[in-house]
Amino acid sequence: MFSLFKSSPYLDPQLGELRWKGGLWRGSLACGGALAPLAIPGTRASPDVQALEVARVVSTAYPQWQPEIGRAMFDHYAPHATAVAFGEEPPPPDGMPDLEEPEEVWPHTSIKYIQVAPLGAGLAAPLALAAG
Repeated sequence: MFSLFKSSPYLDPQLGELRWKGGLWRGSLACGGALAPLAIPGTRASPDVQALEVARVVSTAYPQWQPEIGRAMFDHYAPHATAVAFGEEPPPPDGMPDLEEPEEVWPHTSIKYIQVAPLGAGLAAPLALAAG
């Protein structure tokens, strides 16, 4: 009986299989050689067409975005590394990596998820990144 209410998987040629769960279409997105959980809005019948396009753009453009993202992450890291080095902050439980250049952040970074979501009159695709 409950299978009447279950949505069929949606197969996208670039994004792969998406499944309806918790009010969103969920799958995985390849970004920079890693797979990240992906969530896309839509109806129970299908994902939002514009949201699919945003996810496709993220997948193809992510490598070009990495240098800028890496610089921003390094700029966030640097003051904390200095504070730890001078004993002004406690080190993280796993220790503080010794990074000299922005591109060195990537071995210490993972994408936790990507969610295409409404923002104002359009759509945004924030990437949740984590160090460690």
